[in-house]
Amino acid sequence: MKTLRIGTRNSPLALWQARQVETRLQALGLQTELVPVVSSGDKNLSQPLYALGITGVFTRDLDVALVNGQIDLAVHSLKDVPTALPHGMLLAAVLERDWPQDVLIRRKEAENLELHELKVATSSLRRRAFWLNQYPEADFSDIRGNVQTRLRKLEEGVADATLLSLAGLNRMDMDVTYEELPFMLPAPAQGVIGVTAMENNPDLLESLQQISHKETENCVNTERKFLQILEGGCTAPIGAFAEMKGNEMRFQGRVCSLDGLNSISVDEIFDWHEPDTHGKMLAELLLNNGGREVMTEIRTQL
Repeated sequence: MKTLRIGTRNSPLALWQARQVETRLQALGLQTELVPVVSSGDKNLSQPLYALGITGVFTRDLDVALVNGQIDLAVHSLKDVPTALPHGMLLAAVLERDWPQDVLIRRKEAENLELHELKVATSSLRRRAFWLNQYPEADFSDIRGNVQTRLRKLEEGVADATLLSLAGLNRMDMDVTYEELPFMLPAPAQGVIGVTAMENNPDLLESLQQISHKETENCVNTERKFLQILEGGCTAPIGAFAEMKGNEMRFQGRVCSLDGLNSISVDEIFDWHEPDTHGKMLAELLLNNGGREVMTEIRTQL
C-alpha cells in the first residue's frame, strides 16, 4: 500500500491541523506520513508560479510541492487558501468547523482600558477595518508570526492588545484570557481545516470525501464563492460566515473600506440547495447595495 504524503507548513498549529487529517485517514486504513514543507520559492518548477496560477502567501510552497508531486495532499487553514486554485488542484475535503470567531487578547497592563483606548497589534486589513468602523481613532501596530510568537510580542509591549483566531488558540491549548467581539465578522472559511489534492488522483479524492464534513463544506463553499465574486482575494476587508440549521442557511457577509468609514453588510436566511448558487447571489446583493463602490475604492488603495 502506498504511503500518502501529507504536506503541511512547519508551524506548531499547522502540524496540529495536519495530524487531524492524518488521524482520520489512518482510521480508513490508509498509511500516511507528514511532510513539512519549508519555503523553496519556485526554483524547482519547470514553469514559473504565475503560469500555474499559484497565489497565496501562506499556501504557495505547498501548492508547488503538490503540483510537483512531492506530496499527495496538502493541509491548510482554509481561510488562507485563495479561491482560485492552480490548474488541476481541488479543495478535496474540509473538516468540521470548530471556532470561527476572532478574539481580543490584552496585555495585563491594559486590562482596565476601554476598547477605544487600546493600541491594537494586527496586520490583517479585515481586522483593522472592522475595528476602525467601531473606533475610528484607533492606533495600530503590525504583528506577524505564529500564535506563540504574537503572544510573546504582545507581552514585550508591541501594543496593548492583539486580535487572533480562537481556533488557533484552542487548537494549541493556550491558557489565555480573551474577549469575544460581536462586530468582528470572521474571514471566509475561518476555523476550518481544508485539504487540497490533484484532480488526477480519483482514489485519493474518494478517501478524502469520506473524511469531509458535508455541512461545513456547504457553508465554506458559499463563503468562498461570496469572496470570489467580490474579487477581494485574501487581503481585502471582507468577512463572511454561514451556518446551517436543517436545510436553512443563515449567511452574514460584510465588506468595509480600509479606513472603516464605509461598511456594507448582508444578513440573509434562506433554503439552501445544491449546486451552490447562493454565494454568487449574496455577493451580487451586497455589490448592488453599495459594495461595488467600496470594492472599487479598496482596489485603488491596495
